[in-house]
Amino acid sequence: MLKNRIAPIGLGLSLVATVAIAASRAPAQNASAAPANAAAPAAQKPWVKPGAPGSEINGTTFHAQVLLDLAGFPTGVVDGKQGMVFKQALRGFQQARGLPVSGNLDGPTRAALLQDKRPAVRQLRLTEQDVGGPFIYPLPEKPDAQAKLDGLHYRNMLEKVAERFHTTPRTIVALNGPDKLIGPGQVLVLPNVLPASREYSEADGKQGQLLNLFNVNAQQPSGDFVVVDKSDGVMRVYQGEVPKGEFSSDKKAGPAPKLPPNVGKLVAQFPVTMGSKEYPLPIGRWKVTTYAFLPPFKYQPELLNDGDESVGEQMLPPGPNGPVGVAWLDLTKEHYGIHGTDEPSTIGRAESSGCIRLANWDVIRLSRIMKPGFTAIFQA
Repeated sequence: MLKNRIAPIGLGLSLVATVAIAASRAPAQNASAAPANAAAPAAQKPWVKPGAPGSEINGTTFHAQVLLDLAGFPTGVVDGKQGMVFKQALRGFQQARGLPVSGNLDGPTRAALLQDKRPAVRQLRLTEQDVGGPFIYPLPEKPDAQAKLDGLHYRNMLEKVAERFHTTPRTIVALNGPDKLIGPGQVLVLPNVLPASREYSEADGKQGQLLNLFNVNAQQPSGDFVVVDKSDGVMRVYQGEVPKGEFSSDKKAGPAPKLPPNVGKLVAQFPVTMGSKEYPLPIGRWKVTTYAFLPPFKYQPELLNDGDESVGEQMLPPGPNGPVGVAWLDLTKEHYGIHGTDEPSTIGRAESSGCIRLANWDVIRLSRIMKPGFTAIFQA
């Protein structure tokens, strides 16, 4: 059993060890050798302990990302890197806390984040739940080959652990070193995003399983409507009276004045990927009517930015590496929805085929915050 250690509270990489959990026996993998979407640090570069000079992880940024994630203003993947998604998360947190909205990790923002005295990382002994399969490697690229599988599963243990802890395979390697083994019973340093509560008893079966898989805290604020603004690439979740206005349809997407930022109480914010030039974000007011968890996906190449018409329509099995990830929240506009992704590191940095795409852990969290039937307002 690992003993707890007291770690200094500061916005940087501090470590608390946790009680070890019994794990079943299974072969371990070398983290850097396990194939996954994100590449590990170059082998020829010596590993540098996180927080030390030369590390690819900025400890201050990493800790802020963990605390923003816990506060409901996630930055996409937790990787210790700054960028536009990080700045947008800071702006949302600052607005929600009544701080000057600068997008910078300034003193007042640091102080507000550090009210949650949680360290940035923790040691965890992996269990079968963390690293158990099934896995598919290599994962076929062609939709007709994917359609023959029983599920679009994770490629390996490393990819699964990365999504479970809201990060990337590369970041896990950077935290632990390229020679670290991964498997049941192995101890890894991971982002400290474990939830305070797993009381999901009222959730539907699949939803509850996914909330647990992605370490989503059962205690979430309730939202009344969401606003997605094409100009800044985020989804804002508000409490309060839904702004008045006509709902849109496929025949008419009525223009509406842009909502002010103080339209309600901002309780959460998520980075999103939205429509492209060919399939733009459907501007207007819509309802989100039904939720589907671990849904199959009807591949229709004529509706996708990068569709392969040579393979025709295909029914793809469910799984985290499917085109819509682990959840689909259906919009009243045909063929459109709010959904997960098979590439969480691209959220906020790429285009979508008109839909609203979030990291798998964020779309599951959204399903916890919002009840079916909520209003989604999309504006330019």
